[in-house]
Amino acid sequence: MAQGIDMLDNPAPTVAVAKHEVPTALDSIKDIAFGSIAGMIGKVIEFPFDTVKVRLQSQPDTKPLRYSGPIDCFRQSLQQDGIRGLYRGISPPLVGAAAENSALFFGYNIAQNIVRAFFLPSEYAVDKDKKLPIGTLVICGALSGSFASLVLTPIELIKCKMQVQTTLGRPTSSVQLGSTANKTFTGQSSLHTLTVPRPPGPITLIRDIVSVYGFKGLWHGQMATFLRETGGSAAWFGAYEFGSMKLRAWKQAEKTSYGDQMLSGALAGVSYNFLFFPVDSIKSRMQTDAIGVRGEPVKSFWDVGKSMYRAGGIPALYRGCGITCLRSAPSSAIIFLCFETLKEQFKDLGK
Repeated sequence: MAQGIDMLDNPAPTVAVAKHEVPTALDSIKDIAFGSIAGMIGKVIEFPFDTVKVRLQSQPDTKPLRYSGPIDCFRQSLQQDGIRGLYRGISPPLVGAAAENSALFFGYNIAQNIVRAFFLPSEYAVDKDKKLPIGTLVICGALSGSFASLVLTPIELIKCKMQVQTTLGRPTSSVQLGSTANKTFTGQSSLHTLTVPRPPGPITLIRDIVSVYGFKGLWHGQMATFLRETGGSAAWFGAYEFGSMKLRAWKQAEKTSYGDQMLSGALAGVSYNFLFFPVDSIKSRMQTDAIGVRGEPVKSFWDVGKSMYRAGGIPALYRGCGITCLRSAPSSAIIFLCFETLKEQFKDLGK
């Protein structure tokens, strides 16, 4: 009895069990929304540079180069179409940037949650704030990129086809010059001009592609996009996490500052584009080819790559790399800054 009274006076010590935070649907919605916003802001900043990159990459190997370099391409583009020409085709990329970045951040965090729950020691599942090893984060980035490629390929296809359109140099109407339907009269003047046709919009391009190749034609270049997004996203997230980790350790800080987020984001953008630029060059060449006729064979990723290498060697695969890295640094810096800031500001939403 005395022992029972003693046990009441000195109860057994309780063990504190950390609460396992289970990701909710709201967390996924936040990733999608914040990734979309960040991606669209970054796309507006980088799009003129991306247009120049695609035009440089899509120059045919069998003809003299139209542009001597990025500056010359900028100059000719501004002379022909003005600033609007550099933003031609931005509607699909804005949708694409929202879709790509939402898919990337959503997939990245889902991959991390799966790895925490099933593949790492229990402390990673219990403490959601415990940082995963860099190697694991690189794998999670690759998984998110492979997922995003399925969403991105049709959007990239339409974007690339619209970016190589220029006001000058396109075929005009086949109507003869003597036709009064195409004459524009001023007063009693008999001078006439031909109406320059507007370039086809995204809906027209989608219709033309589907009519020739079927719906699978919208995924032309999927292999290249898959390779670029899988490897590139591994480099993108890996470089960002590595840069953030080193800067925190150097400053002995618990959180990454806004400036360090931008520095790490810039490093991520350059890493993504430089390491996998040849794959992106092949993808651009595949997706800017003219729409053919029904039944005509389509060149594969390997066929296009071998053709570009034979014609120009390694330099042909890196054409436009400099301007791409130049625009990707500020763009990725803004994307990560926007995403991390929104995530921090709304971290208590729904709790």
